[in-house]
Amino acid sequence: MQTMNIVIRPKVYPLYTGIWQLREEVLRKPLGMSLVNENLSMDEGDTYVAALVNEQVIGCLLLHAISADIIKFRQMAVHPEWQGKQVGRALMQAGEAHAKMKGYKVIELHARAHVSGFYSTLGFQEVGELFEEVNIPHIKMIKNL
Repeated sequence: MQTMNIVIRPKVYPLYTGIWQLREEVLRKPLGMSLVNENLSMDEGDTYVAALVNEQVIGCLLLHAISADIIKFRQMAVHPEWQGKQVGRALMQAGEAHAKMKGYKVIELHARAHVSGFYSTLGFQEVGELFEEVNIPHIKMIKNL
C-alpha cells in the first residue's frame, strides 16, 4: 500500500491547486455546481490539512477561525478511491490536534446529513435542526476540546 502523509499548511501553491481540484470533483460536481461560481474569499485565511500520496492530494480539510475559542472545520473531501480507508479520520485527527495546539476550545462543522454518523464516531454532537446548504440537508455539529 502507498504511504499517506498528512500536512498542515496555510494556503500555498501547488497544494491549494490540488485541494481546489479535489473539492471541485468530490464536493461540487456531483451537485451540478462548481467552485468557479462561488465566493472563495474564506479560503485566504484558512489553514489546510491535506492527505498526500506521492505528492497528490487525496484528501483535504479546511480550518477556519471563527473566534479565539472556536474553529470551524469545512470542505472535507476524500478522493473516491481512498474513501473507506481511514483518510477522513486521519484528516480529522490532524485537524483536531492542530486546533488543540492553537488553543481552540470548540470545533464546529456543518455535516452533510447522510455522513453525520462519521462525525459522531469522532465525538461530535448534533446541535439544532437540519438546514439546507448547497441544496442538500446539513446538521451543525460541535466538539469541545
